[in-house]
Amino acid sequence: MTFTAVEVIRAKRDGERLSGEQIAWVVDAYTRGVVAEEQMSALAMAIFLRGMQAEEIAAWTGAMIDSGERLVLPVARPTVDKHSTGGVGDKITLPLAPLVATCGAAVPQLSGRGLGHTGGTLDKLESIPGWRAELSPEEIARQLTEVGAVICAATENLAPADRKLYALRDVTGTVESIPLIASSIMSKKIAEGASGLVLDVKAGSGAFMKTVEDARELAHTLVELGMAHGVATRAVLTAMDTPLGRAVGNAVEVAEAVEVLRGGGPADVVELTCVLAREMLAVGGLSTMDPAEVLASGAAYETWCRMISAQGGDPEAPLPTPRHVHVVESVRDGVLSTLDAYAVGVAAWRLGAGRARRGEPVQHAAGILCHAKPGDAVVSGQPLLELHTDTPDAIPFALEALESAFSYDDSAVPRESVVIEIV
Repeated sequence: MTFTAVEVIRAKRDGERLSGEQIAWVVDAYTRGVVAEEQMSALAMAIFLRGMQAEEIAAWTGAMIDSGERLVLPVARPTVDKHSTGGVGDKITLPLAPLVATCGAAVPQLSGRGLGHTGGTLDKLESIPGWRAELSPEEIARQLTEVGAVICAATENLAPADRKLYALRDVTGTVESIPLIASSIMSKKIAEGASGLVLDVKAGSGAFMKTVEDARELAHTLVELGMAHGVATRAVLTAMDTPLGRAVGNAVEVAEAVEVLRGGGPADVVELTCVLAREMLAVGGLSTMDPAEVLASGAAYETWCRMISAQGGDPEAPLPTPRHVHVVESVRDGVLSTLDAYAVGVAAWRLGAGRARRGEPVQHAAGILCHAKPGDAVVSGQPLLELHTDTPDAIPFALEALESAFSYDDSAVPRESVVIEIV
């Protein structure tokens, strides 16, 4: 059945429910260039303002999956994947993939690059000398069989409609739409071919969803989409008002992930890694091993080394170090009560750890080390943050972003779990 872009736009503009046929036609026509950018911009805005029902979101997701190929994963192990909605210091994928693989699953972790204040997994891993992100479907399947885990870029033919629409939403003010966010995430993840999926949906100042209520709505939408497409799906709501761990950036986050894989690391990173690992093993039907014990043993570090080596990287090579370091000190005695995740993320971005536009390079050595986190007692003059960059002219702009990042208290501040709830 053939439609016109204008009638589909008008239908959603007027609050009507789009049929599966309308959705399939418009997504396919847009991917082929038949529907113009300005027409899809109008439709995206209509969806942003009018929303979508569950059946529409499922159909939209299916149409984006059908715009490309599905990855075939001919491996004997159960295949499970994880997706995070993005945060500051969120390096969890790095220790999580080898940990879950060590526990018996196959983890096809197709990841992306950072934009703005949230970092990208591929940017972090590319700080490892020799490591490459681009793998063919055959290489992905072989590495899953031989190692059990792969972290790489999505192939070009995976949900190409989403690639076009994502770029369009970014420049038309239609990013913050739960139907469009959910279908974007799930079209790629379902097309990856994993049988199970766990979602880390973050809430807080450094997250895309600022409130727990919005994050919960997104989490339920994502889980419903996964189940509707035959993928066992769970979601974990996690807090993102404070940076995760003590490292924010690229090489510094890799170093912290390696520390976790060797049995150490910050408590919040270890906690979330183990919680997500348990959920991934559960959806994969593998619950015989305790991820915490495996992580503490260092066995997952061996899998990490094999995973990095399989993609051309040297896991033992020194990581990049910055040309310039600037220390931010505490202005008073007391207890650090807040360290705003968004402010720290913007500062790291300005230091060179992130990019403002797609395709821009990042500095692998740029980032921030948090020497104190909320709940820590501090004294005046004590180092709070350590700013790393190769461009010293960026430091004043990073400091500007950090002006209101801290607050203090005179008494102890309770430390809360990073995990809010499981959907």
